[in-house]
Amino acid sequence: MFTIISAGIAPGFALLSYFYLKDEYEKEPLKEVFRIFLLGMIMVFPIMFIQYVLEKEQVLPLDSVKAFTTGFLEEFFKWFIIYFTIYKSMEFDEHYDGIVYGVSISLGFATAENILYLLGNGIKYAIGRAILPVSSHALFGVIMGYYIGKAKFMKRDEHHPWMFYSLVFPILLHSLYDYILLKEKVWLMIIIPFMVFLWWLALRKVKKAKHNQLHYRKVTDIFYRDSGG
Repeated sequence: MFTIISAGIAPGFALLSYFYLKDEYEKEPLKEVFRIFLLGMIMVFPIMFIQYVLEKEQVLPLDSVKAFTTGFLEEFFKWFIIYFTIYKSMEFDEHYDGIVYGVSISLGFATAENILYLLGNGIKYAIGRAILPVSSHALFGVIMGYYIGKAKFMKRDEHHPWMFYSLVFPILLHSLYDYILLKEKVWLMIIIPFMVFLWWLALRKVKKAKHNQLHYRKVTDIFYRDSGG
């Protein structure tokens, strides 16, 4: 039991540490990061219940519909929690913070899901789960967080498109990921280049978020100096 739980937790904590330490300036309080991580873990249970009901009622007959529904449910709830728990917080004060919180909520969800899966199916799936489901959730979180971070520092009348992107792009990518996995005969040939693309895209967003953060700091410092602060 301890081995399975450790194997379920380890990849999520490793990836969260990696993206958290990418923040080279004012790191987010670990208490807030862990709180969002726990909310992501708790979120697994209502989503699993909804998915169970939909499957039992057989309302998702097509693979494409099933994949989109799963992507929509999981990414919407992550987005919803970030927006209503941390987006307006004073702690969210830099562009890269969106990525930290996006990754945190996503990996909280992925970690709880991973533990439950390994408890039900065995530790032999631990490596595959770490490489695919856990890391993919982290990458969806990076993309969501990047656009939320952009929205946070836009003028009030300009932030809506970025909030829209922060929800739509993760949903589409997550839905495509699930759809690939449902294609049993060819999924392995497709998922590898897809994951390479996801890592490339996510790391590109990390780099851009850090650039935006540095630019914002410079502008703020100039304003503060010129105003005699």
